[in-house]
Amino acid sequence: MSGVQTTFSLPEGHILRRSPRGLLGLGVLGLAVAGAGALIDADQFFRSYLVAFMFWGGIAFGSLGLVALNHIAGGRWSVVIRRVGEAAMRTLPLLAVLFVPIALGLPHLYEWARPGHAEHDALLQFKTWYLNVTFFLLRAAIYFTVWIVIARVLVRWSNEQDATGDPAYVRKFQLLGRGAVMLYALTMTFAGVDWMMSIEPHWYSTMYGLLVIAGQVLSALAFAIAILALLVEYDPIAAVATTERFHDLGKMLLAFVMIYAYFAFSQFLIIWSANLPEETPWYLKRITGGWQVLAVALPALYFFLPFFILLSRNLKRNSRRLIVVTVLLLFMRLVDLYWFIMPAFSPGKFTVHWMDLAAVAGVGGVWLAAFLFNLQGRPVLPLRDPALPLEAAA
Repeated sequence: MSGVQTTFSLPEGHILRRSPRGLLGLGVLGLAVAGAGALIDADQFFRSYLVAFMFWGGIAFGSLGLVALNHIAGGRWSVVIRRVGEAAMRTLPLLAVLFVPIALGLPHLYEWARPGHAEHDALLQFKTWYLNVTFFLLRAAIYFTVWIVIARVLVRWSNEQDATGDPAYVRKFQLLGRGAVMLYALTMTFAGVDWMMSIEPHWYSTMYGLLVIAGQVLSALAFAIAILALLVEYDPIAAVATTERFHDLGKMLLAFVMIYAYFAFSQFLIIWSANLPEETPWYLKRITGGWQVLAVALPALYFFLPFFILLSRNLKRNSRRLIVVTVLLLFMRLVDLYWFIMPAFSPGKFTVHWMDLAAVAGVGGVWLAAFLFNLQGRPVLPLRDPALPLEAAA
């Protein structure tokens, strides 16, 4: 195994090699601009920041679930994107820090967090045992602790597998992966309810957690494929990321597009057909006042267009074409989160604020810089994994 790389090395001119410093600068600038905007309109700042955090953080959270799922399923398709997923989930401590502004701005985001707001609301009084600031922050701390511990163990074992090649790690990864998937699903269901659904505490959906999880895993997979496509011409990726692997990844992407669409449509169908006054207003806010533009764009560009494109066998085997689809899916994921969150604060009036763009650029720049730093600090492939072709380790 003399060919195992100790670091990830790319030519000087490669976009992933020259990007981290520029992205970090963009992130600091974006956060500074958004922070200055907070002095003008604090409510808008925290709303914009929440969307940005859920989008970029969702890639890291989804990567945790995706890597755990990869260890359960095994196979060559999972090995080629594992290090991308591991680099993404290694940013979880950074995301815990980036969560601090949300913790500080709870009254600006959640009506239940405003002092005295529940006094004249019987339903909020009933939910106070769960929706209160202290318990909210405690739950957030538990979520991040669970995610960070799982990520650290997965990465440490992956490093040890690189060093020793011990086949026993395959079984250990499978066992940990099963527990990690269940813990991720459980904690992210609660986190999705806490951080997003409780913005409108009078509304509820039992499908909401599944929507959050499926959207995160879809965005994580799309992001991993995009990064892999940028590396496909360089060793040792070139020996592994064949057209067959991209074909497999394209089929997985198609599957998750369909899964997310199924969950989204199921929630809509159940709520709309039941026509209950405590449920339908959530959708009414999102199909009136200009928000219906996004309501139409989301199924068209987040499901139908990617679905029909990904049916093409030739496209799935072409990394350059596939990367276009992943970029579209990532952009529409951002639009999806915007449509989920913003109408609660601006019902009847579709709007995009300049702080929305600043927050996405700020959080994204810092997160992407950390991701690329993590990616470049380790072997680009788990070269001692039994699922990897022998020629890749030569």
